[in-house]
Amino acid sequence: MAQVQYYGTGRRKSSVARVRLVPGNGNIVVNGREIENYLSSAALREVVKQPLAATETLGNYDVLVNVNGGGFTGQAGAIRHGIARALLQADPEYRATLKPEGLLTRDARMKERKKYGLKGARRAPQFSKR
Repeated sequence: MAQVQYYGTGRRKSSVARVRLVPGNGNIVVNGREIENYLSSAALREVVKQPLAATETLGNYDVLVNVNGGGFTGQAGAIRHGIARALLQADPEYRATLKPEGLLTRDARMKERKKYGLKGARRAPQFSKR
């Protein structure tokens, strides 16, 4: 018999995370590695676990993640977004818990592009009176 799986795609900055929730005992595997080996920062690991903690499903699902693009902070945010979306697919009742915490909202902040005539997005060349 096929095992029940729930999917969610999370995005943050330039990171994209494809998340799969499988009923299990709470293991989180990111790109084939345990989360402790992938994200060295404890704060980022807490960010990833926020949706599971909010819905009180921390030990109920194994989380399998493929993530690419961006840095560790962006990837952690993308994983968080993907887990929240997958939980919503698992049980639509979780929307009442996840929505007020802002876990379903895609963080739209992106890097601003460099403009011509400037050294960066907003950084102007050094001004000299003479």
